[in-house]
Amino acid sequence: MSDIKLIDSHCHLIFENFEEDLEDVVLRWRSIGVQKLLHACCELSEIPKLKKISHTIDELYYSVGLHPLEAGKWKENSKLILENAAQADRRVVAIGELGLDFFKNKNKVKQIEALIPQMNLAFELNLPVIIHCREAANEMIKICSDLSKEGKCPKGVLHCWTGTPDEMKQFLDLGFYISFSGIVTFPKAYEIHECAKIVPSNRYLIETDAPFLAPVPYRGKRNEPAFVESVAKSLAKIRSSELKNIAEESSRNAEDLFKFDLLK
Repeated sequence: MSDIKLIDSHCHLIFENFEEDLEDVVLRWRSIGVQKLLHACCELSEIPKLKKISHTIDELYYSVGLHPLEAGKWKENSKLILENAAQADRRVVAIGELGLDFFKNKNKVKQIEALIPQMNLAFELNLPVIIHCREAANEMIKICSDLSKEGKCPKGVLHCWTGTPDEMKQFLDLGFYISFSGIVTFPKAYEIHECAKIVPSNRYLIETDAPFLAPVPYRGKRNEPAFVESVAKSLAKIRSSELKNIAEESSRNAEDLFKFDLLK
């Protein structure tokens, strides 16, 4: 058992490619010191599965929400369904994965129609949001700024960060955390390297986004939570720090944001 303690702040384990070997996946993340994981929700139909798996695996917590690429599935009663799910289970620690994605879909109006009610719900329930933002930083910053001016912007994290240092600063100024995925291990991810270098020590998380975006040296393979160690090692190198320090800082930040220990 590793003496390094890590938190994978964003993963997806209910997809079919984990069904056959999930027990081995769990053993591997435990062997390298992953203490807690947050399983992100992409659509409302996933919630029963997420509840079941989180009550089967002790260190697993989850969010409830609708991904922007699923925005067409937002219905009049979706907010109420999310509210009930969040209030019914103490292992729900966030709302999301919500946000904007103008890279894969241009249905801006529908995405915003699904985003705003979820942001409002998170604020009402005092839960953080998990934000997916791809090719949409300016619009997302504007929405968050407007909510902040009204005193109604929830806390949260920009997951799987792919933005610029300037965009990162604007989100940091709004009170958000920044989460680095396996992309930070890619040799040519220069802007993300710069972001990882300058992000404040109390404002970053690490994640795998498993089964996607496996880090170096696992490129081309299915990603899994144990690989979060590679993300931490990459940040240690970029920040001229030690793996232990990165593990401690990122875990403390995840605890501060998601309040895992308050459930005990």
